[in-house]
Amino acid sequence: MDYSKEPHGVFFLIDNKSFYASVEATLRGLNPLKELLVVMSEAENTNGGLILATSPMAKKIFHLKANVSRQRDLPEDPRLIVVPPRMNLYIKRNLQINSIFREFAAERDVWPYSIDESILDMTHSWRLFGNSPREVARVIQKTIRKRLGLYTTVGIGDNPVQAKIALDIYAKHDPQLMGEIHYETVPEKIWSISNMTDVWSIAKRTEKRLNRLGIHSMYELAHSNPFYLKEELGLIGEQIFAIAWGIDRTKISDNIAPKSHSIGNSQVLPRDYFNKYEIETVIKEMGQQVASRLRHHHKQAGCFFLGVGYSYASSEEGERGGFNISGKINHTDNDQEIADLLVYLFESQWQGQPVRNLSVYSSKLIDKTSQQLNIFLPVQQQCKDEDKLKVVDEIRSKYGFQALVYANSLQKGGTAITRSTLVGGHNGGNAYE
Repeated sequence: MDYSKEPHGVFFLIDNKSFYASVEATLRGLNPLKELLVVMSEAENTNGGLILATSPMAKKIFHLKANVSRQRDLPEDPRLIVVPPRMNLYIKRNLQINSIFREFAAERDVWPYSIDESILDMTHSWRLFGNSPREVARVIQKTIRKRLGLYTTVGIGDNPVQAKIALDIYAKHDPQLMGEIHYETVPEKIWSISNMTDVWSIAKRTEKRLNRLGIHSMYELAHSNPFYLKEELGLIGEQIFAIAWGIDRTKISDNIAPKSHSIGNSQVLPRDYFNKYEIETVIKEMGQQVASRLRHHHKQAGCFFLGVGYSYASSEEGERGGFNISGKINHTDNDQEIADLLVYLFESQWQGQPVRNLSVYSSKLIDKTSQQLNIFLPVQQQCKDEDKLKVVDEIRSKYGFQALVYANSLQKGGTAITRSTLVGGHNGGNAYE
């Protein structure tokens, strides 16, 4: 591989170590790396409470895993601190952290990758702050530690994918919580990885497909025929071959427009729902919320997707996990039309199983430039209905979604009012210490 033709830069991928748990620990005057603390969602929402974050020590001693372990997995240990999530606070911290990053790199060279990770293109600015990229990364770590009390891990590479792998594989084992990969160290740092699912973008399903092709390590992946990989796996085969060679031509300063859009949401129900009317109440609410978001973005959708997940108990008894179904519709952003389609899709598949998860997504979006009239309905009534939806949206925009809801949301089983107070599906909490 001729690396001389590949882009060479200085990239940092910085992760806030055990972010939610660390924020909670610092506000209690505790050391995030040494304290036993977990952040757990409300018990009534997730089959006994889902653990969203664990401190490093809680993970090490109790073997708890974020977004996998639940309340039933918690040990009876008086040392363990269990706290509810405060999503508004975590968002505030994320903004503060990225503000610090912008002291070291230009605005366009800082890309928040998630709520606890950011990519920094330090190619043009690292020399202003130290004698080496590693020294500059250390300065950033100390700055965040001093101002916010949080520990960060840093992956350093010649491009973003090298920085990501360095972060995920090597930084957590380094005394200074740093890892580095460069083109010249790819054979040592990437090809030596035997568990391919440890590498970003290679999931278990992709690993199984690679195994069927006789590929069981990153070394074997790097030394496979790239044309064969693309033929067997499609574009993903070409992409993971490049990753195996540590190649990434991404420019984070480029504005990339997605080829397709989707607007939707999903939720875990507060309990197992057995009653058909209650389930359909939530489905209608979700359809109304998606319709409201479509109108906010001045879009209409021509296809809707409904996902239904059955309860944990049903899965244990051998039932299938649920079903996914989609349906086409004349492009619309109307609450009632969308709700009617979703209910029809649900009734066509559901056979009485208890439901715990629901998701609704729209696709085939177009810009709303006019109102499509139905020749079988009075024109004046259709215009009035359109104006009514605009008024509803304006009220919700000013006073919140819960300020004006349909009557079905007040009945047993409705979740829209409660969920309107959540952030990212969890308790927003107080953003102030």
